Amino acid sequence: MYPGRIDCGTFSDFGMCVCFRAPHSFTGEDVVEFHCHGGIEIPRAVYRRTLELGARPAESGEFTRRAFLNGKLSLSAAEGLGEMIGARSEAQAKAGYLLYGEKLTRQAKGLQNILKECLARVDADVDYPEEDLSAVSGEEIEARLQEVEKALSALLKQYRAGKRIRDGVNVALCGKPNAGKSSLLNALLGYDRAIVSSEAGTTRDAVEGTLELHGVLFLLTDTAGLREGAGEIEREGIRRAHAAMERADVIVWVREDEELPPALPEGAELIVVGSKSDVRREKDCDINVSSVTGEGIQELKQLIFERGFGKQNDSVYLMEERHYRAVEEAKEAVLAARSAILKGLPAELYAEDLKRAYEALGLLSGETATEEIISEIFSKFCVGK
Repeated sequence: MYPGRIDCGTFSDFGMCVCFRAPHSFTGEDVVEFHCHGGIEIPRAVYRRTLELGARPAESGEFTRRAFLNGKLSLSAAEGLGEMIGARSEAQAKAGYLLYGEKLTRQAKGLQNILKECLARVDADVDYPEEDLSAVSGEEIEARLQEVEKALSALLKQYRAGKRIRDGVNVALCGKPNAGKSSLLNALLGYDRAIVSSEAGTTRDAVEGTLELHGVLFLLTDTAGLREGAGEIEREGIRRAHAAMERADVIVWVREDEELPPALPEGAELIVVGSKSDVRREKDCDINVSSVTGEGIQELKQLIFERGFGKQNDSVYLMEERHYRAVEEAKEAVLAARSAILKGLPAELYAEDLKRAYEALGLLSGETATEEIISEIFSKFCVGK
């Protein structure tokens, strides 16, 4: 680190120049950083003078891409860094850090090593047929593949939680008009987000708010009251309410009578809430709350978290769809190989399935990723990262 005068061309600043020598920098290359005073004009002048002296602006994600190409981090670790930078919640930052720390890559490489051992056994059987070891090898390989399949299944189960960490958990507050949905939204958020009125049909459009529970982002939507005989504008609000229910991970059915919720979309969790517990208490519901006194609000938040996300752990989450597809393809190939072994087919046939599983797992680290995949990933990064 060298302190001194930074010549900006038309004026100077006093700051520091930091030199990182390869291969110990983030990118694995020689890197220089200028630490100047803040504001607008000084950094702009340093940047302009740097370009005048022959530098060029970095492309989106170029520094991280160089780090990947120079073997400083894997492709999934680079994606983890992107998740950390763009995190909208504590849970997303934490999950991104686990990816950045190479946890997914280590798991993938461990499974690749098992597949490599299986392929070596296959090659030995093919090269030395006179030893007649194919039956014994097939049993041993099938047992190892069971381990791989189990690990891949566990990873696939993490995708649902990983997607909700990244995109947020969609929660729709639904019910009849004047059931207390808007008041409940305000109570959950802790501030007035929705208009509250005793007049039926006040909420004619979806009103949204965000809530972070145990580090996980929840996207709450207050919907129009569901009823027959509504006017044209209110009918559009009801249509949007049904659309919100269709995309919801959790539907909070708010009621003050004993009406039942409509048929739920597949995969959505239901929480039946008796509203206005300061006036009356509902039977046969998950929880009674009062937006006026605050009774049951904290308990409802916990219930929303449990139904919408579940339990957090330190396992690595599959955050990207490409992660899911790679693991799914690897599992399909492993299942095909196991099936071939159990049917007594020649080793040369299921060797292709083992190779396909190996290459699919290589997509996670970037070992077998195409240039198109790599370019698409780093194009999502902001400039300077």
